[in-house]
Amino acid sequence: MKRKYENKIQNWIDSSDKALLIYGARQVGKTYLIREMLNRNNISYFEVNFQGREDILNSISKLCTAEEISMKLALYSDIPLKEGKSVIFLDEVQLYPEIITKIKFLVDEGKYRYILSGSNLGVELKGIKSIPVGYVDMFQMFPMTLFEFANAIGIGDNIIQYLEKCFNELTPVDEIIHKRMLNTFYYYLICGGMPSVVNKFIQTRNLREVRDEQQNIIRQYKADFIKYENDDKKLKIISIFDSIPAQLNEQNRRFIFTQLNKELKFERYENSFLWLKDAAVAIPVYIANEPKAPLILSKSTNQFKLFMSDVGLLTSCYPDYVSRELLDMNSKNEINNGALFENYIAQELTSSDIKTYYFKNKNIGEIDFLIEYDSQIVPLEIKSGKDFKKHKALDNLINSKEYSINKSYILSPSNIEVDKSNIYLPIYMTGLFGNSMSEDVIINLNI
Repeated sequence: MKRKYENKIQNWIDSSDKALLIYGARQVGKTYLIREMLNRNNISYFEVNFQGREDILNSISKLCTAEEISMKLALYSDIPLKEGKSVIFLDEVQLYPEIITKIKFLVDEGKYRYILSGSNLGVELKGIKSIPVGYVDMFQMFPMTLFEFANAIGIGDNIIQYLEKCFNELTPVDEIIHKRMLNTFYYYLICGGMPSVVNKFIQTRNLREVRDEQQNIIRQYKADFIKYENDDKKLKIISIFDSIPAQLNEQNRRFIFTQLNKELKFERYENSFLWLKDAAVAIPVYIANEPKAPLILSKSTNQFKLFMSDVGLLTSCYPDYVSRELLDMNSKNEINNGALFENYIAQELTSSDIKTYYFKNKNIGEIDFLIEYDSQIVPLEIKSGKDFKKHKALDNLINSKEYSINKSYILSPSNIEVDKSNIYLPIYMTGLFGNSMSEDVIINLNI
């Protein structure tokens, strides 16, 4: 399974003198990818999983100096470690977040190279006094994107490159390729991007086994939720997480806290919601009160849609017939499709590091997503059915003299088409919006 993060790890292996910290939700493939890249480069390494090696965790947590820690870790290694070349890979570091503070001294010592990874680190890092800036390269991993999934099930890079060309030139996709990608997209809505689930799908093509693997991941998530809820009696993480599928099935998809308890308001649940966001198991899409750049200035933190971090996990929470309907491309039944389509959009854009918002105004209506793209505010309308050319709220926004919106995208199962300011794109092209953000911008300062 090729991942877009391979280049980041390879660059660290080739040229970085810092430690590497990789974080993300549980089961997104962090550990597997780290091992794969180290083995691919023939690097000797010692792996310590703090969740399974409490003895090592207890031993090094009592030590103070970098020399003591590195000496102990080398002593526990099953293989001889080469100074300056071998890597010590510390996994599940959320169980010992203080090691992130101490990594500065281990890097300065220079005996070994260090990779750290962990889940729920967005939660744990808040409690760390200082992260040693300048000593750690760090990035977040997300579930596999649609194109990574497509590649894993046999769709070649040549097709992805062809789709990029169609996207950039706004030319229709060849109909055979279009149907193949749509079929892949619907499979992705069912499987999602958790590597173990994708692997199960590739091996068995059995949707029951796929669902069983997804439910196993959700059980692991809830085990984490329970631990934190027990530590903080005010947290209600499970009740919020469990309500996501039903709330997304509502017409406006906005998360309503009173549906959890009519007596409680957002302030009582805010920390629980923030925990899900920081742990990267849920994606909030906040309302922007004005479709003007920068959108963050009009962001309202108590009005949002709440999506799951992986669309396959969301699908697994619905009855089995939803998956069967997704596989029937000729079906007239669109139950839950809107929720799944929007969850996919939020997931793909988040993975591309694009901040997403939505907009609602009584004079205009509701716009599904707003993003800052190509140096301007761009609305995205998501259509799961055949009436994709009906978008009253979008038309109202484009025609409004109050806002300078001159281009919009409608993402649906249809092919590429341009109609004045409206650009119709196949929904499977969502990940290509991130391409314009991928190039380094070099600024020459003449001062």
